[in-house]
Amino acid sequence: MKGKTVILAALMVLIAMTVWGKGASDTEKVVAGVVFQEDQFMRLLSQGYEDAAKEAGIKVMLANTGNDQGREAELVNTYVAQKVSGLVIAPLNPASSIPVLQRASSTMKIATVNSMLAPGEAPFIVGGYTSDNTDLGATSGKAAAEFIKNNLGGNAKIAILQFKSQLPEQSTERVTGFLDAVRAVNPNVEVVADQDAWLQDMAIERAGAMLTANPGINVIFGANDGGTIGSVMAVKNAGLSGKVFVWGIDTGAQQEAMLKDADNILQGVAAQDPYTQGYNAMKLLINAINGGDFSATQGKTLIVPGLLVGR
Repeated sequence: MKGKTVILAALMVLIAMTVWGKGASDTEKVVAGVVFQEDQFMRLLSQGYEDAAKEAGIKVMLANTGNDQGREAELVNTYVAQKVSGLVIAPLNPASSIPVLQRASSTMKIATVNSMLAPGEAPFIVGGYTSDNTDLGATSGKAAAEFIKNNLGGNAKIAILQFKSQLPEQSTERVTGFLDAVRAVNPNVEVVADQDAWLQDMAIERAGAMLTANPGINVIFGANDGGTIGSVMAVKNAGLSGKVFVWGIDTGAQQEAMLKDADNILQGVAAQDPYTQGYNAMKLLINAINGGDFSATQGKTLIVPGLLVGR
């Protein structure tokens, strides 16, 4: 009887160890995906995260920093404490975000999206995906240049809505790409207003104010999703359809509807592919977590091409 008791006890210990082991394994198969604001672009990034993790059978926790650098650091540190295996993140500011991410990389794998990190700037990441912001601006700018040449006699008073106080490098690259492309064909164009407004409601208000203060404006460039949509709505609210024309960056259901609208305000947008950025980055992260080779992408940011969506 004593021998049977010893055998039974040993069996129970073995079962407990097996169950515990499975639990630990499940815990290790948890990843996180972080974005920094609530808009169509970021929703598609998150969907890419989620779909790639689901395909791999791995639990994913999604979070939004709300454009708050402190919140970003807090989230990363929380994932470290929770022993999450990996993180895909759209960093708010490389200068501020990288030190926190580098510390976290000692306990988890890190991949990035929507951030053009310079070679050698973040050697600890398994890789990243983003758009070429200068090229996105130029894609929209080339279309605007032809329109200004053919329909406005090569002359335009341009208003810019960007997001420099939020992401200065990205915003500057997009605006520079746009203006360089426009001026290459139309050297006499003039920028008469330039403000930050990256959320739709903010952009409606500020674009409206710019139109009132500068009645000669006939072209607006929105450097992101909210800036573009808000600019179109401000033009419509001001009754300037057919007099002021908008180009922008990012696309979604609202922009597509605006491009089909007979009001003829929105002329074209340079579309990114946030879903592919998020999906590819999460696949790259999971491959690294599972012990796959990521030497070809380590410390590098790969470009996901964009395209012009016009009328």
